[in-house]
Amino acid sequence: MRIAVVGAGALGLYYGAMLQKGGNDVHFLLRRDYEAMTAKGLAVYSVNGDFHLPHVNGYRTSEEIGTVDLVVVGLKTFANHLYRQLIAPLVGETTIIITLQNGLGNEEALAGIFGAERVMGGVAFLCSNRGETGVVHHLGAGRILLGELCYCGMERVERIAGLFCAAGVECRGVTDLKKARWEKLIWNIPFNGICALLLKPVDVLLRHDGIRAQVRAIMAELIETANAQGLTVPMQQSFADSMIRFTETLGAYKPSMQIDREEGRQLELEAIFDKPLAAARENGLAMPRVEELHALLDLVSSEKS
Repeated sequence: MRIAVVGAGALGLYYGAMLQKGGNDVHFLLRRDYEAMTAKGLAVYSVNGDFHLPHVNGYRTSEEIGTVDLVVVGLKTFANHLYRQLIAPLVGETTIIITLQNGLGNEEALAGIFGAERVMGGVAFLCSNRGETGVVHHLGAGRILLGELCYCGMERVERIAGLFCAAGVECRGVTDLKKARWEKLIWNIPFNGICALLLKPVDVLLRHDGIRAQVRAIMAELIETANAQGLTVPMQQSFADSMIRFTETLGAYKPSMQIDREEGRQLELEAIFDKPLAAARENGLAMPRVEELHALLDLVSSEKS
């Protein structure tokens, strides 16, 4: 399958590398990694085994890539205004677009430009960081929950999930993409948010009883709001405990928002915080702890800019 990766950060590079290693024809839209990757390839240092791709197809523009069968979108959500510019040259008559981005609203934004029938969403539970140019570090996890924006059966979902599985990426189709999105938010909001605010990795948060309790309380607010979204199967509060247990296995992991703040980059506040808070208000619910965390992050983000 001919695949384009748009958004070649830690997530895009890792999944793109796995797909290429699995025998697919992968093409990377690159910025800072262009020189290094076209000269030396892509190195992946992974908990599942290191590997090096000596040759990758890297490009500076989407027009150079041309139409593909599958577009994998890994952009930071504050770059969503570039969807049309970056993705349109890749789209042919039967092209499928999968967004693996964080937060809410990405599938709908893509559908507004390219049509809902093309769009799928993948919720990636991946621990990965960038290294030097042309290097990505896979620190743990990596599974994807994959679903249709407009559910019309599982045939296409299972076909694309099989593509990832054959490349060594755990990928499972889901009938309720909305639920999968909220499951990721239940991890993303407390851990991305508090780690970015305090500039501390996840293990430091969980060793502090007061912060650990705040993480759990934020998750409880999110589960209540998620269950007001018309999920096919309501989420249980015990899901929060399973997320905390999972995080205990990650060691001194720095989530992406913490790294973005440390490196002076923009934070993904709209997709990860603003839209879930708006969903709560629309259902007459309050998430005071999420509101407070958002306000603090907005302040430190404004001071950086």
